[in-house]
Amino acid sequence: MSLLFSLALASLPALPEPVANNAVAKVTVQNQTYFLSFMGLGGDKQYSSVHNKVWALKVGDSQWQSKTGVPSSLPLKGRLASTAVGLGEYAYVFGGYTVAEDHTEVSSPDVYKYDVIKDTYTHLASMPVPVDDSVALSYKARYIYLISGWHNDGNVNLVQVYDTQNNTWQQASPFLGEPVFGQAAAISANTIVICDGVKTQANPDSRRSFAGVAQCLKGTIDSTNPQKIDWRTLPHPTGTAHYRMAATSYNGNIYMMAGSNNPYNYSAIGYDGKPAPASDHVWRFSIEKNEWQILSPVEVKSMDHRGLLEHSGVLYRIGGIDNSQQVSANVLGYEAPK
Repeated sequence: MSLLFSLALASLPALPEPVANNAVAKVTVQNQTYFLSFMGLGGDKQYSSVHNKVWALKVGDSQWQSKTGVPSSLPLKGRLASTAVGLGEYAYVFGGYTVAEDHTEVSSPDVYKYDVIKDTYTHLASMPVPVDDSVALSYKARYIYLISGWHNDGNVNLVQVYDTQNNTWQQASPFLGEPVFGQAAAISANTIVICDGVKTQANPDSRRSFAGVAQCLKGTIDSTNPQKIDWRTLPHPTGTAHYRMAATSYNGNIYMMAGSNNPYNYSAIGYDGKPAPASDHVWRFSIEKNEWQILSPVEVKSMDHRGLLEHSGVLYRIGGIDNSQQVSANVLGYEAPK
């Protein structure tokens, strides 16, 4: 591992209002790039702050535009921990969970295709097992993989594969790591890298508890069968688990950054009762070399991310929570080293 020199920080216009735990996606329509932010948590960090608001930024414009909120099949419209993927000109939005006044949480089965130009949603086939705090990764511009995550009462080891051409679901080789929620993952060609997250554990004299898991796995998708994945363990870059990092792939590398080393509820207070600190780390995994590098840290610490968007070699975090447990409207860029 090596430490690279610090790189220039690039920024885009801030979001119209602070939001965390928002699903993000990048789409390209007629050679024009759009960044999208779906749903999430407002500045008050209360159950009533969970919303279904959507904003779109035409990259190059000076401000984000408000769009139609994400529909819902559930009584409550706002969701946390949903996931989004951009495929060509459309964004696909998966799951998330609702939060009621009594703090009841329900995993949503919903899947929508969003058209940013028409500002319309198409309701697609529901997830076989609704998950939130999962990861969504696209393969061959056709398949979208949802790996592990939380389903109502616990984590699942499922790898659910959505076929965008046929609007159907299939199950792929199960995830062989510890089932987790709040993990980070990205895909480059047919190679998936997934790290960390939070496990659920039983206790002898108290109800279940949550703990971070320092784990990394590499999954190789079979070239002839998209439902077959060869899962293998990878060394962890630091040995310290992080929760809700931002991750993406770029130029044959997997990037993971930010997050928190103390798992927390949506209040940003850890399950241990302590405020969760935000992180500034940046990890890069080389697919070719099969090894990790520790890069120079980001200039602004953040956590509570659902994705990382790349544009022109710059990796952008959209919103999140800062190191003072405050929800942020910032859009922060990190220039990927050559």
